[in-house]
Amino acid sequence: MDVSVVRGLEYYTGTVFECELTFPVVNEKGEKVVFGSVAGGGRYDGLVKRFTGQDVPATGFSIGVSRLMTALKNLGKLEDSDVVAPVLVTVMDGDTDSLGRYQKFTQQLRSAGIRAEMYQGNWKKFGNQLRYADRRDCPIAIIQGSDERAAGKLQIKDMIEGRRQAAAIESNEEWREKRPGQFEIAEADLVEEVKKLLAEQAADRAD
Repeated sequence: MDVSVVRGLEYYTGTVFECELTFPVVNEKGEKVVFGSVAGGGRYDGLVKRFTGQDVPATGFSIGVSRLMTALKNLGKLEDSDVVAPVLVTVMDGDTDSLGRYQKFTQQLRSAGIRAEMYQGNWKKFGNQLRYADRRDCPIAIIQGSDERAAGKLQIKDMIEGRRQAAAIESNEEWREKRPGQFEIAEADLVEEVKKLLAEQAADRAD
């Protein structure tokens, strides 16, 4: 038992728990750390009452599916697969209208048979979104800020090409100038351009 574990001070009312995997991994800074949490939960007697008015004692937990899959991959417990990771639709603005547009882009890709997901974390930290895309091995990231939205445009980031080019770039200034693996398209061409880029990536893997 670790009495220093803290979770959700707003609604937990008793014992809390965190499930951690302790095998070592290397983080984004090149430091060796333990993998960390894959699930957590605890006692929250007042939570049900907030929504139903009934005072119901409760205990629950949730599992981080993507975290668990990443752990299994790091441990070599997953068989090699040809399944391509999802295209990530990033979130640049948190207002209702913008979120609706990001959801629309995600649905357009899914309707065309392309695996896609919309980023669900803190949208204000864009760098974390690209790091998440790297951890998920996402092949493409879709980006639209206010300037692109006003012009009816999208930025397509080829994550695979970006990683390859980044290895050869020595300075942050050079990185900003080259914007590796990123180009602009019209909103209406989203599905067509993503399909085209995915096909090019698949051809590269086959060579």
